[in-house]
Amino acid sequence: MTGAEGPDTAARFVAWLEAGGDPGDLFAPDAFADLSLPQWRLQAASAGELAEIRAKSHPWPGRVTVERLDPTPRGWVMQMVERWTDEQGARWYCREMFRADVTDGAITDFAVYCTGDWDEATVHRHAAEVRLSRP
Repeated sequence: MTGAEGPDTAARFVAWLEAGGDPGDLFAPDAFADLSLPQWRLQAASAGELAEIRAKSHPWPGRVTVERLDPTPRGWVMQMVERWTDEQGARWYCREMFRADVTDGAITDFAVYCTGDWDEATVHRHAAEVRLSRP
């Protein structure tokens, strides 16, 4: 991986999360992904399977706020918040941590840790019940 590959691939990844659709060459054809959700675990063994999981779980465009992007010897780790509105107008929120290995500008190995999708009621309940030191 060259020095520019990590940030460039991370920026392309965020753009794909925000817009949805076809990821193009963002993922290697044989990319492996391991997704850990609060009460479930999913895996994908190809770029197509990974895009399908995303399309089924988050089919709506949204907004991503990257809180951290740290390079690793093989790619990067990203901490982010995602917000979106579904087809009924309900607003959603989640926090995620991604670890990506990048080769020749494509993600080859990918791990996702997600808080799960919080609806507006959960976001408000959390805000009322928990004081965060770093909001």
